[in-house]
Amino acid sequence: MNDLAPLLAPEGRALLDEVRGTAPADELAVATRLRREHPAELVSAALGQARLRQRAAAKFGAEDAERMFFTPNGVEQSTRASVAAYRAERLRALGVTSVADLCCGIGGDAIALARAGIRVLAVDRDPLTAAAARANADALGLAGLIDVREADVTEVETASYDAVFVDPARRGGRGRIFDPEAYSPPLSWAVRAALRAPHAALKVAPGIPHEAVPAEAEAEWISDGGDVKEAVLWFGTAPGAVRATLLPGPRSLLGRGLPDPEVRSVGRYLYEPDGAVIRAHLVAEAAEELDGGLIDPTIAYVTADALRATPYATAYEITDRLPFNVKKLKALLREREVGILTVKKRGSAVEPEELRRKALPKPQGPNSVTVFLTRVAGAPTMLLGRPAGLT
Repeated sequence: MNDLAPLLAPEGRALLDEVRGTAPADELAVATRLRREHPAELVSAALGQARLRQRAAAKFGAEDAERMFFTPNGVEQSTRASVAAYRAERLRALGVTSVADLCCGIGGDAIALARAGIRVLAVDRDPLTAAAARANADALGLAGLIDVREADVTEVETASYDAVFVDPARRGGRGRIFDPEAYSPPLSWAVRAALRAPHAALKVAPGIPHEAVPAEAEAEWISDGGDVKEAVLWFGTAPGAVRATLLPGPRSLLGRGLPDPEVRSVGRYLYEPDGAVIRAHLVAEAAEELDGGLIDPTIAYVTADALRATPYATAYEITDRLPFNVKKLKALLREREVGILTVKKRGSAVEPEELRRKALPKPQGPNSVTVFLTRVAGAPTMLLGRPAGLT
């Protein structure tokens, strides 16, 4: 599909309505039937768009996804709607009323900004992607706030806008790009564009090295439902600040420059910090809230004797501590009639699925156990426990 125009025409829109929700197993039969009355290429494009809409529902919600238009890369690379909405609200709270959205993709961020009442210039150099962004603004009734332009973002004048948002391409022909200077456009260009604006937000990979964060920027790592989604470099807010934000919420943990927590013996509870907390290097801040310490100086597991409520970590009650030994674990699981085994690891080379297969070859029994493959004071260790509920 190299042109959206046929799908935007009345015949294309009617086909999209007809193929909505088509299951993969039914595609051949549906295509065969529809090709008797419609061009084969249009039928294929409609079915392809239906598949993309089904995939996009996880990011945009079914109601929006069924009205929007996507490209394969657009579905893969677009921001989850909840994250885009949070970011748009931060900009709105800063007093931003207009944003130049550079590298807008299929328009996910522009949509969130417009829904926050912000006027958006959405720019992308790929013709099909820009066409999708334009079609999405129209489909969701936001065309009055979103002006889509097909152009090279490095040639766009942004001086008249309150803020700049840049989402550089972080994928190439060989997959993900980890070097920020290999982004398209490079991070250094995006930073220069940000420094020229009153406010700016640059979306970057969550694995960005902390030393690559400019001194002028606030760095924020965002997770949604426990999954780390992105990092954002903010300009015009709090230079040098670091925060981890958890959605839904939002709940934000601010860095205070604390030293690493002390290492202590394994207590009754083990806390697994949220991935955004770990990426932001804020485990010490989370541990202070819990009055806890680390089980090992290189492992981001916090242990404590008391159970405390926190949005920044998941608590487990530890029942057993064993040296790494598959046979002993297998015997213990059999003795306790374990039928469900959850394996987590940090600081271990053992693959969870491999251990699950060896330790519980024939799951049976009503009980469940979580085993942590980790290191305690440098020694390979298995910690057994269960999620700790607060009463």
